[in-house]
Amino acid sequence: SLPQQMQAFIRSMHCRDYGLLLNQPAFCSGDSGGAGLGPPMLLMAIKSQVGNFENRQAIRETWGRSGLVRGQSSQKGGLVRTLFLLGRQDSAGAHPDTKNLLELENQKHADILQWDFQDTFFNLTLKDLLFWRWLQQHCPDAAFVFKGDDDVFVRTGALMDFLHKRWDEHNLFKIYTNQSDAVLELFVGDVIFNAMPNREPATKYYIPESFYKGAYPPYAGGGGVVYSSALALRLKEVSERVRLFPIDDVYLGMCLKRLGLSPSHHPGFLTFDLPEPDRAKPCAYRSVLLVHRRSPKEMLTLWK
Repeated sequence: SLPQQMQAFIRSMHCRDYGLLLNQPAFCSGDSGGAGLGPPMLLMAIKSQVGNFENRQAIRETWGRSGLVRGQSSQKGGLVRTLFLLGRQDSAGAHPDTKNLLELENQKHADILQWDFQDTFFNLTLKDLLFWRWLQQHCPDAAFVFKGDDDVFVRTGALMDFLHKRWDEHNLFKIYTNQSDAVLELFVGDVIFNAMPNREPATKYYIPESFYKGAYPPYAGGGGVVYSSALALRLKEVSERVRLFPIDDVYLGMCLKRLGLSPSHHPGFLTFDLPEPDRAKPCAYRSVLLVHRRSPKEMLTLWK
């Protein structure tokens, strides 16, 4: 018989409609909290869990600080806004009831989207689908989306430089090819090719042969990816025809494949961290865009 989490996934995989318990409908309109600045150049969508208060606060104080961010090397910058994506934590489980704390946090920061489904590892894919739906409704004019976990460290200024460069190249391409309506289909991360499903029943990533055969399509692994908002809206459309898959990174790879696209690899996305001796050296991070995994304390230290 299948492990518990797989059984639970199969039972609910046909369901994609979950209501929002906490919503920020005016997040990108510029009138509430946006300081009148309108849609962001970069919308940070961070997958978090109810209990991870410290992670969220560390991100708000460091790399996910909302506001105008200047590029690291160029003077070009843009508006960055950060949102946290949460499911429901059942207080019946092994968790203290932190619902009131979450409501207070949201009153203060107004940056949490919470949906009415149980927040489990195999439900992370739902956050992508539901976030794309939210993006289409409430923030379609953001230029780029960074989607990541709440235990990564991002060099936001360096990421802005990279995105400006890609945006400029895209605009040149439009001029030279006379395609004024060409959309930028950017999807970048630490790309993994020819990965095989994990067939060990005792592991977190176990996928039985009966559920998926063969190698996975190219996908960007762990920690975080950045994609253009135009592509996010195409992914939303195509995802409605792609069967849900329990591993979120792989599912994004499946959706890209269905669109006839492939994720681009960038060596600055360090899913598996820097070599141990370099981790405490600020200069070792010069070519890094993202590094996985950092505690809230480490985020604050690195940011300084």
